[in-house]
Amino acid sequence: MIYLVEDDESIRELVVYTLKSQGMDAKGFERPSLFWKELDKELPALILLDIMLPEEDGISILRKLRTRPDTRKLPIIMLTAKGTEYDVVMGLDSGADDYIPKPFRMMELISRIKARMRRAEDTGAEEYHLENLYLCPSKHVVTVDQEPVNLTLKEYEMLALLLKNSGMVLSRTQLLNQIWGYEFDGESRTVDVHIRTLRQKLGSAGELIETVRGVGYKIGK
Repeated sequence: MIYLVEDDESIRELVVYTLKSQGMDAKGFERPSLFWKELDKELPALILLDIMLPEEDGISILRKLRTRPDTRKLPIIMLTAKGTEYDVVMGLDSGADDYIPKPFRMMELISRIKARMRRAEDTGAEEYHLENLYLCPSKHVVTVDQEPVNLTLKEYEMLALLLKNSGMVLSRTQLLNQIWGYEFDGESRTVDVHIRTLRQKLGSAGELIETVRGVGYKIGK
């Protein structure tokens, strides 16, 4: 089941119709209050969330979803007319998995939904140890000096990707494509923002992430 929170009736009906035509169950909600009521009855596999909404904005909804244990890891894609870098970074840093500005092509939306759902199913089983840093994909756990570290989903995925490719330099474009699942229109500063906050949260282990000038980032030798 996919939930769409969108107050524009024409967009809401078109997206729900397209999803159903592709064999996906979907429900649309005009107002956040209707969405919250349904969420208490059934958890979806993915949420499509507009930013400009009546009652409360999409960023507020997103942050609430990321604090609830039952929705903390749900894939969430933002759909919005806002497309500035500031709005993109705010949405992603608040825990969004993807960001699609309006107007968007329906088949592109379908492609991104499928990619995000595949990624959500791939929890992985390998554990990573590097000096005082530990990451376990199957448990979604990160520790430094055996103390838990609370990361956003994007920060976690970036760290996991760097550890999986330990010793290799990953360019900003590679990080954007592999974590967000598509080419992010060259907004490479989004990667730098996530790397900066990731280093801060990792504390003493943050220095394990190396900047390779003019190329990208790596972790490990």
